[in-house]
Amino acid sequence: MKARQVLIFFLGVFAMLGVLWLTAPADGVPIGPLTLRFASYQRTLRDAAEAKVDVDSVLNAVDARFQMEADTLQYYRKFFYDNPDRIYLPDDDYTFFDPFFKELERASAHDKTVRVVHYGDSQLEMDRISQDLREALQQRFGGSGTGMFPALSNVPSASISKSASGGFVQYTMYGDSTTMRAGHNRYGILAQVVQLSGGGTVSLRATKNKTAREGVKTFSTVTVLCGRQSKDFSVRAVSDTLRPKAVIRKGESGATLITWRFSRPVQKAVLNFRGSAEIYAIGADGESGAAVDNVPLRGCSGTIFTRISEPLMADCLSLTDTRLIILQFGGNYMPVTRSTKVIEQYQVQIAKQINYFHEAAPDAQILFIGPSDMGKSVNGRIVTWPRLPEMVDSLKATALRNNAAYWDLYRMMGGENSMAQWVKHNPAYAGPDYIHFTPAGAQKVGDALSRSLLTYYDFYELRKTLPREQVRGAMHP
Repeated sequence: MKARQVLIFFLGVFAMLGVLWLTAPADGVPIGPLTLRFASYQRTLRDAAEAKVDVDSVLNAVDARFQMEADTLQYYRKFFYDNPDRIYLPDDDYTFFDPFFKELERASAHDKTVRVVHYGDSQLEMDRISQDLREALQQRFGGSGTGMFPALSNVPSASISKSASGGFVQYTMYGDSTTMRAGHNRYGILAQVVQLSGGGTVSLRATKNKTAREGVKTFSTVTVLCGRQSKDFSVRAVSDTLRPKAVIRKGESGATLITWRFSRPVQKAVLNFRGSAEIYAIGADGESGAAVDNVPLRGCSGTIFTRISEPLMADCLSLTDTRLIILQFGGNYMPVTRSTKVIEQYQVQIAKQINYFHEAAPDAQILFIGPSDMGKSVNGRIVTWPRLPEMVDSLKATALRNNAAYWDLYRMMGGENSMAQWVKHNPAYAGPDYIHFTPAGAQKVGDALSRSLLTYYDFYELRKTLPREQVRGAMHP
């Protein structure tokens, strides 16, 4: 074949493809149960016309809303009722977090630690989001350390290093087929339990990661939360030459909290165990102030807590002085969410979990964080999962109806189809699975959550200086 004929052939093919591109329907050509899809001019125009979330503009708007003058009642009224970054409160009760703030203020004066437990799915792994909330609270109210964590865990933390040797076996409330279940429901505050048999050693070391938050680089208090101890059970904590005495507190349902306070901040400690016991958690905190526990439950939809012994959970939350419980779930339920009825069934389950914690920790406030935007490939395009906006609104209604606050992560990050743009951002704020945040993206989320919560604290501080009637009249005219 001559070169001229080859050229004419290729030009003809390109012309046919061009005509097909100009005339092909945007949604393809249905042929029986199948649909043939082609590159389409109509689809190109449609995609170009669709508004895309500008991530930088969204985050700059978040920053701008928090940088406004914040010492007037008018500002707080606008924030509580109009700001998309706000935490929604049951019955619009702006005093909802007051009991939590009072305890935080008392922490240093009364030499105690006030705890926040942050439960969630794999979005929290590697201490994501939790570490930013922890740092913000510790900067405002004092405290240090990474909080409570399992004696054994397959999920590493970016905020503390630990190793264990000896007779430890971990049982988890939730996980894949490689995890083991206990023959009982005494899983404790972290939804897991480590069975100690015959003794062992746990070594702790504060992180040396340069990207870690400052507050976790030292600790001065070590705790062990345990139960069902054998008669010969004992545990000692040492750090170099420091060997503090243990302070033991017992709960009403069998849990025991053992605490050691070092005379100065340390970066490492060793726990030497003898005998047998159920170990529910180990903690590394400061002398006083705020503590935030990071509890990631990969693959979990947040419906497991009612299967944990409520008396034991009540013991754990009381002994550790937990005053805020954060539940961040919903994303893992999206793959089975094919109808409104399925969402309604999930609402019922989430309501049960919220009320479980109300019973187990009557002095704690509860904050629910719904799912982020999640991307799914539909006809070759990454779009928001179908029914995700409906899920978000349903979870918000469920939380508020059951006396829990709600923070709308989905709309904070830009709403529909925002996840695709978080992935494309430079640097990337989310991973290529269009579900999980990168460390940089998680920090943006954690910062926004922290600033929103502390805005309520700033208003709590302002209200101390004003007559109650004046505040009520401004907030509820």
